[in-house]
Amino acid sequence: MLERMNLWWKEKDWEKLDADLMKFNSFKIRWIPDWINSISLKPFSLNFVLGPRQVGKTTGLKILIKQLIEKGENPKSLAYINCDLLASFKELRSVLEKMKDYKLIVLDEVTSIEYWWKVVKGLIDLGQFRNSVLIVSGSSSLKVKKFVEAFTGRRGEGKDVIVLPLSFKEFVKVKNYKKSELHLAFEFYLKNGGYPRSINEDSTFLQDFISSIEKEFARIGKSYKLAREIIYQLIFKAPSALGYNTIANSIGVSHVTVREYLEAMEDMFLVKIAHLKEGNKINFRKEKKIFLRDPFMLHAFSSVFGLEERKEVLYEWIVQEHLYRKFGEIYYWKNGFEIDCIANNLKVEVKAGKAHEKYPRNVIVLDKEDIPNFLFEL
Repeated sequence: MLERMNLWWKEKDWEKLDADLMKFNSFKIRWIPDWINSISLKPFSLNFVLGPRQVGKTTGLKILIKQLIEKGENPKSLAYINCDLLASFKELRSVLEKMKDYKLIVLDEVTSIEYWWKVVKGLIDLGQFRNSVLIVSGSSSLKVKKFVEAFTGRRGEGKDVIVLPLSFKEFVKVKNYKKSELHLAFEFYLKNGGYPRSINEDSTFLQDFISSIEKEFARIGKSYKLAREIIYQLIFKAPSALGYNTIANSIGVSHVTVREYLEAMEDMFLVKIAHLKEGNKINFRKEKKIFLRDPFMLHAFSSVFGLEERKEVLYEWIVQEHLYRKFGEIYYWKNGFEIDCIANNLKVEVKAGKAHEKYPRNVIVLDKEDIPNFLFEL
């Protein structure tokens, strides 16, 4: 089984046989992801590669292995383990105990194995990987269940690497748009977002995306049916600020349940919650602006729910997401009139058409014509 996972151990042209790289090479639009350069390759390192489902983590890790082989690393010192194919933590331990001399060990989708963290932590403490680089990849479960925190003091030179769908600027770069074509690029980005398969307009991706989200909720022990109802309310009521009680009353559950589900969705990289900022204080109790983190997510869920995709919602959500990626924070403000996005020292109001209200001089007001250049220059 390990030899089938690690075709490079025996096959010279293994990338022509590997399912993930075959899919990657079939794409018309493909790129080497920048995030693989953020992984620490200095022993000992325990790296965590986190990101939403379907974003290309496995493909990126296979590309990293290909690069290492091309640089002269012994292919038999590089191991990739698809943990979905292991039956138990005992099987994982049996495999890892035999990997004392491997330079690189990738544990992909490791959270499919219960108690995996006990095995990895125990072997680290025994010095099993002192000369190795470990890469543990996964989606929501690693964050939701706080596994990353469990390895404090056991990471060596390891890094946390977050893999997200392409930003607008990254999208423009991989599609080779000219700066004069930003508005054309933005229209494509509005519909397809930044996932590799959506950019390549893969007709099967929408259903695969929805199925992967359903599996992820099952993996963390939450109801996908209830999650769908919450997401429906977010889209239906967007771009208005919402309280947990408002959503809870609409679907007949407690506000505590809504909060728990939204926090899980944040950890799954599905949504981001922007709280109200009052001066220098953040009001966590008031209504929140809650947005989906990639345009394709809105497209996919709107298709499933039969909801209209409203441009004013997309514009605001895209700007909020890009400001959050740039500054690591996102808030909104409301006092007489509303400012959609506050991050760092920027205050940004997003309008589908021309603004009719007068805003203070320090507020950037963006209409649909301004947004592409704003995102590109951010």
